[in-house]
Amino acid sequence: MKKSPIFFLLLCISFGSLAQGTFSGDLMMNVNFFMRDTNIKASGNPLYDNYLSGSEGWLSLRYNIKGFTFFVRADAFDNSNLKNPTSAKSDFGIGAWNVTKDMKDLSISVGTIYDQIGSGILFRSYEDRGLLIDNALVGLELKYKLAKNIQIKGFVGQQKNNNFVNNARYAPVIKGLSMEGDYNVGQVHLVPGVGAINRTLDNTSYSTIKGNVLNQFVADTTSDSINSKFTPVYNMYGGTVYNTLTYKNFSWYIEGSYKSTEAINETDPVTGNTKIYNKPGNVEYTSLNYGIKGIALSLSGKRTEDFIMRTSTSESLLNGMLNWQPVVAVLRPERLMSRYTPASQDQSEQAMSASLLLSPNDVTNFTLSYTNINTLKNDKLYREAFVDGIYQGMKSWIFHLGAQYMEYNTLRYQIAARADSSPIVYAITPFAEITYRINEKKSIRAEVQYMNTLQDYGSWAFAMIEFDVAPKWAISVSDMYNVAINKNKDNPNSSDAGFATKAANHYYSAYVAYTKGANRFSLAYVKQVDGINCAGGVCRYEPAFSGVKLVITSSF
Repeated sequence: MKKSPIFFLLLCISFGSLAQGTFSGDLMMNVNFFMRDTNIKASGNPLYDNYLSGSEGWLSLRYNIKGFTFFVRADAFDNSNLKNPTSAKSDFGIGAWNVTKDMKDLSISVGTIYDQIGSGILFRSYEDRGLLIDNALVGLELKYKLAKNIQIKGFVGQQKNNNFVNNARYAPVIKGLSMEGDYNVGQVHLVPGVGAINRTLDNTSYSTIKGNVLNQFVADTTSDSINSKFTPVYNMYGGTVYNTLTYKNFSWYIEGSYKSTEAINETDPVTGNTKIYNKPGNVEYTSLNYGIKGIALSLSGKRTEDFIMRTSTSESLLNGMLNWQPVVAVLRPERLMSRYTPASQDQSEQAMSASLLLSPNDVTNFTLSYTNINTLKNDKLYREAFVDGIYQGMKSWIFHLGAQYMEYNTLRYQIAARADSSPIVYAITPFAEITYRINEKKSIRAEVQYMNTLQDYGSWAFAMIEFDVAPKWAISVSDMYNVAINKNKDNPNSSDAGFATKAANHYYSAYVAYTKGANRFSLAYVKQVDGINCAGGVCRYEPAFSGVKLVITSSF
C-alpha cells in the first residue's frame, strides 16, 4: 500500500484533534455465498467449484474544517466476482483520497476527483459500485467563480485503473476545461456551458496502437485495406456545447459534442471481429419536458457516430472509459422487462423516446411511452411501446396495471447471443401490481408478470409477494419460471427435441431487509438466470447466479 494516503489520513486525524470540525463516513459491504447449480449453469468456474464465497467492501471517511474537506476511502476485495462474474479478484488498499479547499471564489481539489462536463457525454469521472466502475480522475482540479453568473473549471490528471486499488493509473494524460453560466432573461432561465478535453497518449500506448494498425494492414486483404493503414496521433481533442432552458412549465436541454480524428476500435456485430479505424466522432443529444396540471410530456433524442472515448484504443468493455452517454430508453424496474434493457451505443446509434403522463384526477394516473432506436444504417436495435395505469381510489388499495411491447436486438446488446438464429427478440409483457395498506406502517404488495416470446430463452412468468413494516422491515419471496422454452437457444432449460420437452427451471428468490437508523442489513437467497444487468445507464452481460447475498450499508 502506498504511504501517501496513509500519511494524509493521519494528518487529517491530527488536524482534527487541534480544532473542531465535522466528521462523517459510510460503509458498504457485499458478501456472496456461491451454491453450485448445474441445472442453470451456475458452475464451471472457481467461484462455485473452489472458493464458495467472496466479498467486497468500501469504507469512506470525511472531515470538514475551516473550508478544508479531507476524504479517504479504503477498498477491499476478497475473492470478489464484481469485476468479472466468472472469476475471483482479491485486493486491498486506498481506493480514493482527496483534499479540497474552498475559498471565496476559488476551490482547489487534489487527489481522486469525481466530476463531469455537461451531461457527461464529453467527460465524466464517476463511481458505480454495482458494476465496479471507478474511473476517477487522479490529479488536480480548480474551480473559479469568474463573475457572478459564470464559473470556470479546469482539471489535469490520469484516470484510475479500475483493475487495481492502490491508485494505479492509466498512463495517458487527460486535461479538461469548462465554463458554465447561470442567467435569468425575463422569465427564461438559461444555464449555458462549453467544455473541451485533451487526451495525450504515452509512448507505450502509442507504440501498441501503431503496431496494431500495421499488423492489421498486413493481414487485411479486403477492398477496405487502403483505409486500414494510417499513422496514429498522440493527442485527441474534444469539445461540447450545451444549454438548459427553463420557461414556466417547460424545460429543454441540448448538447452537441465532437471529438477529433484518432484510432478507434469498431466491432462487427455479426462476427464479433474488431478492426481499427481512423475517424472523428460526434454526439447530438436533447430532451424536452413540459408539464401542467394533469399532463406531463417528455421527449428525448440522441444521435451518436463513432464517439468512442477511452484512455487508449487498447481498452475495451468497462475499462478506460472517459465519458458516459445518456440512455434514451426508459429503464424499466420490472424483473422481466429489465432483462432486455438497451445500453447506449457509442459506435452507431440514433434514438428517440416520447412519454406522456395523464392524471385525470387525484387518484388515477396513466403513462404512455414509445422508444425507437436504430443504427445510423437503420438496422433495428430496439422498439418499445408501453402503457400503464395506477388507481388509488379505493381505501387502503393501490392497483397498478400495464403492458409492454418490445423488440430487442440481442446481436448488438448481448455478445453471448451471436450464435442465436433469431437475433431480434419480440416480446409482449403484461403485468399487474396490487398493494394493500394494512395500516400506516404495514403493507402487502403482490406483483405478477408474463413475458410472451418465441426468441432467446422463450416465455417467462414472474410472481412476487412483499411484506413491509415501515421503516424497519421488508420481506419478499419470488419465482421466475421458464414457461415456454426456445429450442434454438443454448438454454439450460431446453433440449434438442424442442419446446417444453424438459422440465423448465424455477428461479426462486427470498429477501429480507432490516433498517435501523442509518444502518441497513439485507439477506437474499437468489437464483438468477444469465442476462443483462444494468446500473446507472451502463449495462453488461452476466452469467447465471445461485447462492446467498448479504449487503450491509451504514453511515455515520
